[in-house]
Amino acid sequence: MSSIQIRRSGFTLIELLVVIAIIAVLIALLLPAVQQAREAARRSQCKNNLKQIGLALHNYMETYTKLPPGGTYQLGVAGGAGWSVQARLLPYVEQASLQNLIDFSKNYTVAPNANTVTAMRINLFMCPSEVNDRPYPDGPITHYPLNYAANYGSWFVWDPVTNRGGDGMFFPNSKLSDRDVTDGTSNTIGFSEVKAWQYYLRDAALASPPPPSSSSSVSPLGGTLKDSGHNEWVDARCNQTGFTSVFVPNTKVPHVSGGQTYDVDWVSAREGSSTTSATYAAMTSRSHHTGIVNSLLMDGSVRSISENIDLGTWRNLVSRNDGQVVGEY
Repeated sequence: MSSIQIRRSGFTLIELLVVIAIIAVLIALLLPAVQQAREAARRSQCKNNLKQIGLALHNYMETYTKLPPGGTYQLGVAGGAGWSVQARLLPYVEQASLQNLIDFSKNYTVAPNANTVTAMRINLFMCPSEVNDRPYPDGPITHYPLNYAANYGSWFVWDPVTNRGGDGMFFPNSKLSDRDVTDGTSNTIGFSEVKAWQYYLRDAALASPPPPSSSSSVSPLGGTLKDSGHNEWVDARCNQTGFTSVFVPNTKVPHVSGGQTYDVDWVSAREGSSTTSATYAAMTSRSHHTGIVNSLLMDGSVRSISENIDLGTWRNLVSRNDGQVVGEY
């Protein structure tokens, strides 16, 4: 009796390894494309956020005939931080119910403002590419970061003795409107991107320091190192809700502490912390988008600005009245 042999077909080990290798190659080719598509979507959403902030600024001006101030402070009184430009815009970014909870006559560190308001995450103020989108606990108060900072000028921000402000679109006690933008609203930035949880040096209390000539000359200016920059959307101080144009976007500003190198911002004296010390700041516009930052111009348009932009051109875009009309950039 003859036996019937059944031949079973299947993959050999070599064939299986070849298939796995092909799949791995396809995934390796596909993954960067997927990541690029996702980042493109995030960049688009980021620009839309800035566009909404631009509309809010124009609606605010229609109501009050002026732009919101970068905080309000009583001269001769060291009273802490004022309320930010962003907080003043809440009703115009569909957050009227939140602003109704704010008592602007009181500091954000006391009831009913503390935690009820300060801890709120404002989706429009956060870039979808931000990797540190999380609350910031500051003692008994919880804050929330932001990624869109107001233009506080080129270096000098505010003098609490004379009440003189800088050349940006916002500063303490300011009462500017679009008529003050003599360089033209299409040539002047209103807001630009910053990173949350930014390291910065603060309260060096230097009198009339000249602008740093290079990023390496910031660290010697001194100050206390903190990791809480741009972590409080309610706070009008430039280290929380502002930027300046000392350096072009995404400039690395090194500071070594404890054997570790940090990329830092710098502020001489925080607004409201002194009755005599003026505020100077190197608050660099930064983003998590490769090679660019998104910026809102005062005419309401949004541009992606290269980190390789000429420094002079960048400073012209930030100054509202330097007499320079910017061409292509």
